[in-house]
Amino acid sequence: MFLDATILFQIAGIGIIVALIHTILKQMGKEEIAQFATLIGFIIVLVIVVNGLSDLFQQIKSVFLF
Repeated sequence: MFLDATILFQIAGIGIIVALIHTILKQMGKEEIAQFATLIGFIIVLVIVVNGLSDLFQQIKSVFLF
């Protein structure tokens, strides 16, 4: 079974970018927008994880249900 590490790198990249944006906005005094940016980053990562889990369940289904 092949484990694709690109998903992990995508999530890590999004996390780093969101952390930078959050820090910059917080230093500028725009804390509400910084929290909104963090929430958007979390939603993007959540969509990526849900798509990965969907693919995993489809593979499991194809193995056990012919």
